[in-house]
Amino acid sequence: MKMLAKTFAIAALSVLTSLGTAASAQTLPGKGKTVHFAQSDSLGGNYVEVQIVTKALKALGYDVTMTTMSTPLFFQAIGQGDADLGTDANFPQSDPYLHAVDKQAERVGNGMIGGGGINGYLIDRKTALAYNITSLDQLKDPKIAALFGDDGKAQLISCDPGWSCGDVVEYQLDKFGLRQTVHPVRGKYEALMADAVTRVKDGKPALFYAWSPSWMTNVLVPGKDVVWLPTPADALPANVPNRGSALVKGVEGCAGGANPCRMAMASWNYGSVANRSFLAANPAIKTLVEQIAFPGQTWSGWELAISKDGGSPAEIMKLADEWVAANKPQFDQWVATASKVH
Repeated sequence: MKMLAKTFAIAALSVLTSLGTAASAQTLPGKGKTVHFAQSDSLGGNYVEVQIVTKALKALGYDVTMTTMSTPLFFQAIGQGDADLGTDANFPQSDPYLHAVDKQAERVGNGMIGGGGINGYLIDRKTALAYNITSLDQLKDPKIAALFGDDGKAQLISCDPGWSCGDVVEYQLDKFGLRQTVHPVRGKYEALMADAVTRVKDGKPALFYAWSPSWMTNVLVPGKDVVWLPTPADALPANVPNRGSALVKGVEGCAGGANPCRMAMASWNYGSVANRSFLAANPAIKTLVEQIAFPGQTWSGWELAISKDGGSPAEIMKLADEWVAANKPQFDQWVATASKVH
C-alpha cells in the first residue's frame, strides 16, 4: 500500500508539474504571435544586438522572422505594417524618415548604446603632445597641417562616398577655414583606416574622422593611442539632422583634457522603432525594448570582432551567445519584467 501511495503521489506530482508548465507557457505574452523584425543593411555591432533582442523575444514566446533592408525601406515597411520592429535605426540621422511615418510608427526606449555614441576628428597622441595640438582649428597652420601629409597639406581620412559623415567633413572644412590646409581622402573607409592604424602603431602622424563605439576606437584607443580634436563651433550641413549641442561631457581622450569636448556633431544612438498598432497589441515588447542598452565598450568589442571575421552569421551568433551567457541574470530580468505585461 505504501508503494502504491508513493507511486500515486509521484504520478500526481508529475501531472501537476505538467499542468504548471503548460500554464506557464500559456502566460507567455508572445505565445502564438510572430514579430516581423528588421535590421539595417549596415553591418556592425548592431547585428549582435539584434540577435540578443531576438533571443529575448523568443524567450517571451514570440516567433521571429528577420529581414535586412536599407534605412528608407525600413521606415516605409514600418509605416505600412510590413515590418513590426527594428532596433538599429541610427538617430538623429533617421529623424526625417521617422517624421514621415510618425502617425504609424514610434520610437521606443532611449537607444541601444548606453550614453550614446560620438563622432569626430582624431590624431595620434604622440604628435598631439609633441606639438601641443588641442583643437582642429590649429590645422589652419600650414606647418601643423604638413605634419599629416606629404604634399604640404594634412591628409584627412574621411568617410565612404555616400556616407553622410563625409558631407559633414566637407562642410566643416569650408566652415572652419581649413580647405587650404586639409585634404579629405574618401574611399573605402576600412582600407584607409587599416593604413592609419599601421601609421599610429609605427609612431607616425595620422589624422582621421571616426566614431565611437567602433572597431577603430578599440584598436586605436582615445587617450592612449589617439586623441579627439575639439571643433571650434557647432556646424552641420542642412541635409544632416542634428539634435542638441556637439559639446559632449566626459569624452575619454579629448585633446588637452577638454570637458566637455566639442565633437563633429551631437551624440548619436541606435534607436528602436515599432509600428504603433503592433506595439499597442504587444505591450510586452515595449517593456522589453525600453530596458535594453549595452555599454559603449561592449559595442566596440563587437565591432572589432566583426571587422576581423568579416561579419559571418556564425561569428555574430557566437558573440550574441557569449554575451547572453556572461550576462544571464540581466537578460533573464529583462524577460521576466516584460513577461508580466499583457
